[in-house]
Amino acid sequence: MGTPPTQQIPLADFLPTLPHIRMVEEKVDPHLGISRELLRTPNEAVWFRGFRNPSVVGNLWPTRESVAQCYGATPAELTEILLSAIEHPVAPALGVTRVSWREQETKSGLGSWPVPHFFPRDAGPYLTAAVYSATWKGKRNLSYHRLWVRGDSGGPMRLVPRHLDRMVREARNARVELPVALILGAPIDVLLAAACSTDYAVDEMEIASALHQRRTGSPLSVFELPNGIRVPAQAEIILEGRITLRDEEEGPFLDILGTYDARRVQPVVQIDTVHTVKSPVLHAILPGSNEHFLLMGLPREPLILRAVRSVVPGVKCVRLTEGGCGWLNGVVSIEKRREGDGKNAIMAAFSGHFSMKHVTVVDADIDVFNDREVEWAVATRLQADKGLIVVPGATGSSLDPSATKEGVTTKWGIDATLPVNAPREPFEKGHL
Repeated sequence: MGTPPTQQIPLADFLPTLPHIRMVEEKVDPHLGISRELLRTPNEAVWFRGFRNPSVVGNLWPTRESVAQCYGATPAELTEILLSAIEHPVAPALGVTRVSWREQETKSGLGSWPVPHFFPRDAGPYLTAAVYSATWKGKRNLSYHRLWVRGDSGGPMRLVPRHLDRMVREARNARVELPVALILGAPIDVLLAAACSTDYAVDEMEIASALHQRRTGSPLSVFELPNGIRVPAQAEIILEGRITLRDEEEGPFLDILGTYDARRVQPVVQIDTVHTVKSPVLHAILPGSNEHFLLMGLPREPLILRAVRSVVPGVKCVRLTEGGCGWLNGVVSIEKRREGDGKNAIMAAFSGHFSMKHVTVVDADIDVFNDREVEWAVATRLQADKGLIVVPGATGSSLDPSATKEGVTTKWGIDATLPVNAPREPFEKGHL
């Protein structure tokens, strides 16, 4: 497999080590031009070196293989690696005094950055790869939220109703602004941990630290800001700021499904201080890209795996598919031991990822990463009157345009597993 890249160095030094990267030396128009270049080579990192302070990179983690190489693993092993980090978190290494991102400091200036305006109907330029770190009354949180850059000092964010939303609501009830730090150019461990769905009491930085220890042999080093917020010692850009008491309209914005998310009244983020490395690289996640599917979907798979494993011990693999945008459609393979395992796996899978709309359960001999094999299993092993489950009136994803405004949808599962006592020979492919 070769020596995996470790991203223990600034992105400007790390990017040339990638096996698949395209350099764009000339300036391109941040208004749609960056998106066009990223769409040309969706599985290849693109480094826009024509910009300076910062330059821009996209498609940084576009495939399972690119992430798996960092952990010295196969793509199929990633879900188990993430589940282990969730179930066995590791305290990060505190007490760091020297960090890479304190080389340059300014009070503002975001408005002059080449922040991409990704698609024609987007409200404006957006930071899409920012991981927010926050703390409130002893609870810590890492999570992704897009930020519409409306000037030098920030703009409205999209506050997804999860843990950071709870912190903001409680802070607003106390009539105080919530301090936050936006992390850009973080190690892959932080990027994956920030998209994990956990209990409110869990600190995602400890999941990142467990992943970092799995990858490098040591816990993640973090720096604690004066306001108590923790950020990784290794990052390209740290934006210190506040989620204010003010709201503004945010959106529209093309999101993970390739459709435009609606306008909403959302909190305004005020950036007070900008910290960067000497030659910073701004990570930009192209909405609806393979990288978007991977970084959002892969961290949800361990929760599906754990939920299905609780009712069907013989779970082999879980995948959220690219056709379902890494979000709405899934595949689960199991070692079926008794009748009903397939249907139990369907119901458990929905509980592991409530946004999922459709799941196909197949036997362990089917490769869940091969769409043709999965479709072949459905074609040859499913009788719909026996293997189809329809769940109307369920809570799903608010991004699904076919759901109600409240996100209520009809979910459906396919049990494409063989009956336990069925002879295998008629259902197996012939080989030379």
